[in-house]
Amino acid sequence: MIEDCLRLAQQAPSGSNAQKWHFVIVMDREKRAALGDLWREGGERYLAAAEAEPGPSQNERLLGSVSHLVEHIHEVPVHVIPCVAGRTDGESAPVQAGRWASVMPAAWSFMLAARTRGLGTAWTSFHLPREREAAEILGIPYDDVMQAALIPVAYTVGTDFRPARRKTLETMVHWDRW
Repeated sequence: MIEDCLRLAQQAPSGSNAQKWHFVIVMDREKRAALGDLWREGGERYLAAAEAEPGPSQNERLLGSVSHLVEHIHEVPVHVIPCVAGRTDGESAPVQAGRWASVMPAAWSFMLAARTRGLGTAWTSFHLPREREAAEILGIPYDDVMQAALIPVAYTVGTDFRPARRKTLETMVHWDRW
């Protein structure tokens, strides 16, 4: 099923029609546990920062999801790490945008394909402050390849999904000018 989703991801738009992206599929229990430790550090920092903000959180559901993953990330049966060849550290915005524009549509296409098969996914990046250590765990050549995310993949519990609460369209859409 993961390979079917990856085949669909291969059809995603890619800058210059050059596939510079790769996926590392992590199913090994020890590697998922090690990645989970790196991810958990970032998740705990995120939760601590959210708790420090004054007033009620507008993202209670999101924080609950993060808390759940902090406790269970190592138990998720598959971790998908989308990667892109060529580091853009310190490069201009157009160079970075071009590089990320190749891997992100492929990763999103993977996530949509997974959803149609009853698999839940989430785009996460809490392990990226420790990207070098994650690269060592997975044998990713850090100097030549950037990791874009860690996408946990598992069957969903239930199917009663509903749209997320969002601000009104008028607060984020600008017609013909800002």
